[in-house]
Amino acid sequence: MQKIRKAVIPAAGLGTRVLPATKAMPKEMLPIVDKPAIQYIVEEAAAAGIEEILIITSRGKGVMEDHFDRSPVLEQKLLDGGKKALYDQVVSIAEIANITYLRQKEQKGLGHAILQAKNFVGDEPFAVLYGDDVIVSQDPVCGQLMRAYETYGKACVGIKEVPAADISKYSSLAVKPLEGNLYAIDNMVEKPQTEAEVLSLFSILGRCVLTPDIFDILEHTAPGAGGEIQLTDAMRELALSEGMVGVDYVGTRYDMGNKLGVLKAIVEVGIDHPEIGEDFRAYLKDFAGRL
Repeated sequence: MQKIRKAVIPAAGLGTRVLPATKAMPKEMLPIVDKPAIQYIVEEAAAAGIEEILIITSRGKGVMEDHFDRSPVLEQKLLDGGKKALYDQVVSIAEIANITYLRQKEQKGLGHAILQAKNFVGDEPFAVLYGDDVIVSQDPVCGQLMRAYETYGKACVGIKEVPAADISKYSSLAVKPLEGNLYAIDNMVEKPQTEAEVLSLFSILGRCVLTPDIFDILEHTAPGAGGEIQLTDAMRELALSEGMVGVDYVGTRYDMGNKLGVLKAIVEVGIDHPEIGEDFRAYLKDFAGRL
């Protein structure tokens, strides 16, 4: 079985749910305390052992490339000012992983974005980390899925149960217990609109490990929900023909394409931040007492 060495991060969306902040700044660059969301995602992939990362971008998102590049003027200024610790931190960002970029010229859905990665992936299995989703965990969620793939040899998806009232916004999966937090998946529906379409309250949230045959499926996948080429529709074909594995992962997910999700991420990551966590926690306790 091939080792998973590559990851794809689709990050071409317009971020309309967090306007006006995203009018001139990609939602992937929204900060969680002192790091942009995209850095948390790249760090997760690298911590799981991923060697090559492709970020799918779009017009106006070049700032992401700048973030993971070296910055000689800034670096020299930090050194001249005796700020060696900050210098080391800034330089380390460019060394997290080997990252390449590909622009999705038209936003035709997540499935279309993943299809752009065909040449990058080749004939290898690969991980997908959704650019909207920061997942904080001691054990990288990407790695949790990679281990499930190594055990079962099937494509895997990160899953969580969602409230019944929200299932129409997500996917719905037909699941059967395998072992522990792992489930066999043999069907799925993207954004079910009727009660009859709901297979369970388990949805795909933020992470996948896919086999390269997904590209052949995507090439003939018709537009689905929202008139877009949905990755879930292609994965459904994979689930029906070969089966997939669902990993009810351990980790806290933050939806960075949602205003409340952004605020939750800042607060919950902030209280554990080594530099400001203690003071921030004290502030929140005082603030909560005045509500």
